[in-house]
Amino acid sequence: QVQLVESGGGLVQPGGSLRLSCEASGILFSTYAMGWYRQAPGKQRELVAAVTSGGSTNYANSVKGRFTISRDNTKNTVYLQMNSLKPEDTAVYYCYAYTTIRTYWGQGTQVTVSS
Repeated sequence: QVQLVESGGGLVQPGGSLRLSCEASGILFSTYAMGWYRQAPGKQRELVAAVTSGGSTNYANSVKGRFTISRDNTKNTVYLQMNSLKPEDTAVYYCYAYTTIRTYWGQGTQVTVSS
């Protein structure tokens, strides 16, 4: 059974930081590209950041320079370090695991940026 379990969301003030974690089980983690999408109320889901199995990364323009994605294959975990958070970063953040054959999703974690 494949599981992606996110943690680390919460309420933070503008300018603050959070680190999201996503621990995977039931997959050969090192062979999957991993990443984060987010969905704000009334908006489409958008890609935030991704990291390939080889470690290459890409980011949405809106988060470049503020967010950093990383992976630890020894812990089957992908991280999203979010700095300089803005109210517009408020959304449910979803972890995913991707190969050309299939994609798995986590249940989502809420991030709220508000004073």
